Amino acid sequence: MSLLPHQLELLAPARDAAIGIEAINHGADAVYIGGPGFGARSSADNPVADIARLAAHAHRFNSRIFVTLNTILRDDELEPARQLAWQLYDAGVDALIIQDMGLLELDLPPIQLHASTQTDIRTPDKARFLQDVGLSQIVLARELDLAQIAAIRAATDAQRCTLEFFVHGALCVAYSGQCYISAAHTGRSANRGECSQACRLPYQVVDDQGRFVAHDKHVLSLKDNNQSANIAALVDAGVRSFKIEGRYKDMAYVKNITAHYRQLLDALIEERQGSDQPLTRTSSGRTTFAFTPDPNQNFNREFTDYFVNGRNDTIGAFDSPKSPGLPIGHVLQTGPNWVELTLTDRSTVLHNGDGLCYYDLQKELVGLAINRAELISAKKGRWRVFPKDALALLKDLRAGVEINRNRDVDWLRALDKKSSDRRISVWTKLQLTPVALQLTLTDEDGAHATAQLPWPPGSRRAAVDADATLAQAKQQLGRLGTTIFEASDIDVVWAGPDFLPLNVPSSLLNTLRRDAVDQLQVARAKAWTRLPRALPVEPPVPFPDETLSYLANVFNQAAHQFYTRHGVRVIAPAYEAIQESGEVSLMVTKHCVRFSLSLCPKQAKGVTGVQGTVRAEPLQLINGKEKLTLRFDCKPCEMHVMGKMKTSVAKQSRQALAGAAKESPLTFHKFRPAQSFGH
Repeated sequence: MSLLPHQLELLAPARDAAIGIEAINHGADAVYIGGPGFGARSSADNPVADIARLAAHAHRFNSRIFVTLNTILRDDELEPARQLAWQLYDAGVDALIIQDMGLLELDLPPIQLHASTQTDIRTPDKARFLQDVGLSQIVLARELDLAQIAAIRAATDAQRCTLEFFVHGALCVAYSGQCYISAAHTGRSANRGECSQACRLPYQVVDDQGRFVAHDKHVLSLKDNNQSANIAALVDAGVRSFKIEGRYKDMAYVKNITAHYRQLLDALIEERQGSDQPLTRTSSGRTTFAFTPDPNQNFNREFTDYFVNGRNDTIGAFDSPKSPGLPIGHVLQTGPNWVELTLTDRSTVLHNGDGLCYYDLQKELVGLAINRAELISAKKGRWRVFPKDALALLKDLRAGVEINRNRDVDWLRALDKKSSDRRISVWTKLQLTPVALQLTLTDEDGAHATAQLPWPPGSRRAAVDADATLAQAKQQLGRLGTTIFEASDIDVVWAGPDFLPLNVPSSLLNTLRRDAVDQLQVARAKAWTRLPRALPVEPPVPFPDETLSYLANVFNQAAHQFYTRHGVRVIAPAYEAIQESGEVSLMVTKHCVRFSLSLCPKQAKGVTGVQGTVRAEPLQLINGKEKLTLRFDCKPCEMHVMGKMKTSVAKQSRQALAGAAKESPLTFHKFRPAQSFGH
């Protein structure tokens, strides 16, 4: 069972449990986090005990915790991964996010399984297959457009499988799970959580005749994903889980971006309350913020909505992989150790510790950290800033240069403090009878608890002012400030036909309220249930293809067995098995360098004087001694980055594999054996 079709889930990242707790406090319906191993972010691991603490906090609000178990596994890692899955289940985790299909062959706990972005879900057939083998939630490829998402939704069952989509954060230029540059050049596999991020490096782009097409450009580096304007369209296409990228990101990022999308989703839910297809959130409570969420305040490479609304030529962050921030003004003049600025918005305030930046004459981003900022003229918006570095080190800084701010310390300090409040609504009913006081709390999820106290001897006294007594009782019962609850309605009933309003001591009401709240917390904990594991379709459904290349990332015996059971006849080993010695696709991507540089034949079509002069020839990327070839598959409009593994890396990787192997190596067949399969 997946999310119900009318439920929307905001899925936030967490580098550690503390950040995960704040993601919940800032409105996340679910949080994904790495466990102590086998996650696709190798330096974002967390102990099981910390995850258990995060899960306990999340479940107070009916939020859910997903743990990434999404690397491809060697045979000797299968049993440790299986044991970890059980430990996470016992810790209260709600789902595991996986890439390696070998896990489905193991004795896993009855926990939901979700398909990682690393499974590369681009087609209805692939999505339906993963649904049918028992995955309850699948994160779609970031490269899909709205029509493609809708087609996947039409091919799958909304009652059985939830569609998840990345709505914010850094973009991997490759189709997820389809990049091997790091493995080929450094031995660090992206499929095993160790990507070296070759895509963020500067490259020379050279054509087949050695001519420079681009010089020192970060042509594989993309702007950051931001789907803020497309939330309603994504809902209409069938997306129900809205995922924020960022398991490496800091607390301020997670607080801010979670709050931003919480507000967007809540506004959409409110807008559609009266429609024939109303929406709800998947967890409990209402979140308020002590700051105004703003995605521009966090590190970003500028924003793009990528391919959601079709291909465009503005997705690249080619000049710099750094955060350019937002323009705030220009340089007026420079002194021996200061820079004088005029700010566009006179109300902008600069602070000691702010980060500024500008582009030099080569369009490279240069950072300028403020050691001290002095206001010269508020009326003219003039400031004098004293950089931490010597001005001689700040290349091409001169009068007229536009200045951006990419770090506002005052805004960040606000997020260092308590910046949100998440409360669950409760309906409160106090009944006063001749013998006792009885308080019943019922929360927005239907959980309820009742606490009762007898009247202490001599405490029953008639109220002098019934209205004042009633107001005082309601005020006392509404004091839920240290709890996760807020009183939405308080009703006081004087039971019995002749029972007059009585003065109720505050001490009695406080005790009664505390007892009822404690009982309600217990009732909520008892009511929490983990969503069930989906059952695979029987008999096993066939995989969409009968042949798998190294791009399928099959790295262990169990995965081999899984695909064989699902009708695959030829299975090549994963690239990490070091059996692809020649030049192969080290990256498959929807991003096209030729298109972004206006060299695409489709762009030239119909342009006078250009048509026929632009060919689908390969280009070469050069960074130092590293060389990669770009080939263009124009029919699906995709680019392949070609290369081969370094000899030294292959030797080192083979030694590492040999040292880890506990069983004989797998036998893979690149061609169908004639004697196999009975025909």
